[in-house]
Amino acid sequence: MPNELLALAAILWGAGGVLALTGRGLGVARVALGLGALSGIAGAILALPGGTAPVILPLAMAGERFGFHIAPEGLWLMGFGLAPAALACWLATPIQAGRAGWLVGAAFSLLGALGVFGMQNAGGFLIAWEVMSLGGAVMILGERVSLSPGAPVLFMLGLLEVGAVALLIAFLVLVTASGDLSFTGLAAGGAALPGWVGIVVGVLLVIGFGAKLGLLPFYEWFPAAYGAGSGASGAILSGVVLNAAFFALARGVLDWVAGPGAYGLGIFIVIAGVLSAILAVLYAFQQDDWRSLLSFSSAENAAIAVATLGASLMFRASGLAALAGLAWTVALLHLAGHALAKGTLFLTADGVHAATGRYEIRHSLLARRTTFVFGAGALFAAMSLAAMPPQAGFVSEWFVFQTVFQGFHLPGMGGRLVLALAGAGLALTAAVAFATFVKLFGIGLLGAGNHVAGRIGAGVVASVAVLGGCVLVLAVGMPLWLSALVEAAVGRFGVAAPALMHDGPLLVPLTAHFAFISPTLLVVVMPLLALLPIVLLLAARIAHPVRRAPVWYGGSAPDIARTATTALTFSNALRTFYSFVYRPRVETKRETVGREYFITRLRFSHEVAPVFGPWLFAPAVRLVRSVSARLRGLQSGHLNFYLGLIGLLLVIILALTFVPR
Repeated sequence: MPNELLALAAILWGAGGVLALTGRGLGVARVALGLGALSGIAGAILALPGGTAPVILPLAMAGERFGFHIAPEGLWLMGFGLAPAALACWLATPIQAGRAGWLVGAAFSLLGALGVFGMQNAGGFLIAWEVMSLGGAVMILGERVSLSPGAPVLFMLGLLEVGAVALLIAFLVLVTASGDLSFTGLAAGGAALPGWVGIVVGVLLVIGFGAKLGLLPFYEWFPAAYGAGSGASGAILSGVVLNAAFFALARGVLDWVAGPGAYGLGIFIVIAGVLSAILAVLYAFQQDDWRSLLSFSSAENAAIAVATLGASLMFRASGLAALAGLAWTVALLHLAGHALAKGTLFLTADGVHAATGRYEIRHSLLARRTTFVFGAGALFAAMSLAAMPPQAGFVSEWFVFQTVFQGFHLPGMGGRLVLALAGAGLALTAAVAFATFVKLFGIGLLGAGNHVAGRIGAGVVASVAVLGGCVLVLAVGMPLWLSALVEAAVGRFGVAAPALMHDGPLLVPLTAHFAFISPTLLVVVMPLLALLPIVLLLAARIAHPVRRAPVWYGGSAPDIARTATTALTFSNALRTFYSFVYRPRVETKRETVGREYFITRLRFSHEVAPVFGPWLFAPAVRLVRSVSARLRGLQSGHLNFYLGLIGLLLVIILALTFVPR
């Protein structure tokens, strides 16, 4: 039954994409994509806690048929990633023009992600990976949200192709060692590699999959590409697509790089993940666009999961199977909560755009002007991404810290030191993430400036409320949901780590003697504890009535819009403190009429400099342009020149033919 549901999902996505290509029946295509996502979710639920039954597809490459099978952890990540995707497909995009192109891109992304989760052959996997990347580009270009989406999309595709080349090289090394294109053969090839070669292959896998996860330096394509599309595109890219990329990375480093270099590779992954998380969240805090901020946050959360995966690799290489299973499970929990919360806020961003006409983080008071459920859903998601109790993000990040705190079990001082420093780096990440989502929700939805805002559609309101509620449900029911990952952990590590991560309603890092929390009890206890301060506040108001007076504004009448905190002022202190990272640039231009002191307009612009752009990407672009300028002569248009080239090639071919062997 699960395989039939997944097949139905693929058929619906394919049919929806074909309908969208015709330019007719866009409503039917949108419904088909959403129903396909629901079918995929149902298939994942029915197949858990085990995986799907292996099947052989009627496709082949190099004489080898494609196998299809989704492991339990893949079903877990796919199911949570498809939840916001279904709602994004049904809501379509906030821009009516070009909607057909967006639906085609969404179909490609979903089909590619399904292939990444299920393909068991290197050739089929690479095809699915490229289809998934192409789908994201088509989604962004098809929406026409931005006036010039071409440059961001090309930059995205360029970096993703760097990752694809790294994956191709890694697969070639593994296939050469085993002579088999199947993933079973890749695992055998990885086991046969020398230690240093295994580490190189592991680094190539990190580069290849990290290009889509947003590990440094690849996260620099995130803000421009996400910012050129709508929140609906962001919900798919940061949900099912991001989860598929992490699943592929986890499978690669755990199954294909299991030799003596696994411990060193784990250290490398932890360092790369923590540094990526720190840089991504620092840049997220400085954004004044909903989509750009949320895109950097997606890179940050993916990097946290990657760092936890690296810890799992270190624990397993040290013979600590239970701790390895703990770290691996924590990464899956983290991305599940992230997919729901980030999808909620991306759809919230579309609601902000519908109400204000822009994605800028500014005062709109939308949390009060819309229904209570909309504000509550967005609040739950923001709390989760800020790691506030009792939301899912709080649970997963608490588990992340408990995991790295277990580093003292490692045999070597180097590994212990790496995890200790990782804990410090993740603490900085959590602190900045907290401030980031206080800024996003406080200014973007609660701000009381006098900006005019319209109404948000009922579909967006319902979607935000449902997804935000799911974030809380995931956290409260975590002791139950962990059972879905028990079989997967036993099959991979030989230990039922998820079963040891809860003691009744308490969540524990394998043992209650180390630490414990309980979101299940918190949702009951916190409202009860809140009764006391509420009673004291009401009593104080009766005894001392509140008297409201305008804020002193230099003797002038106060202007709420001009005195309110903006996104820039909220983040300026951190921008100043970390100026060595941000290298902020501020420019003020005066427009005058007549003499210099008759100013008609003052233009103020500000930005932070990218870390890798000037030193890595800009030189590469200059090199490509220089080479293309020198090769421009090949396009001279002279027929004799082209005939001469053909003749030269013919001579070379004949010479190679007659060379003795």
